[in-house]
Amino acid sequence: MHFRLVDQVLERSADRVVAIKNVTLAEEYLQDHFPTFPVLPGVFMLEALVQTGRELLADRGCGRVVLGQVKGLKYGSFVRPGDTLRMEVTFDKETDGGWQLKGAATVVRPGGGEPDTACTGRLIMRPVRIPAPIGA
Repeated sequence: MHFRLVDQVLERSADRVVAIKNVTLAEEYLQDHFPTFPVLPGVFMLEALVQTGRELLADRGCGRVVLGQVKGLKYGSFVRPGDTLRMEVTFDKETDGGWQLKGAATVVRPGGGEPDTACTGRLIMRPVRIPAPIGA
């Protein structure tokens, strides 16, 4: 199953991408998470950062990449239907066989106010490795 968690890329440069995800009650997974208090699952917040990171690395010509490791992941506020998750991912450095990115997701609530931190962390992205055929 494929979840596209980036609705729109707002800003793009060589070292930074800003994107948003509008959270609505129409999303199936919110029916079970949780029935009386629907919130965006934390793993989806992380996946939204990963997808934003892929946008950044694609612009840098890095090809297909996957999440290799997460460091220092911290969660803050809940993201509820009607909220917008704003993801900002910046390039930090090349690592041995991959790229380290810094990600921060904030919650923008209807009616304005200061955005709250949803999650932050460092993402280590690695190129997709295709295994050699058996017997090769």
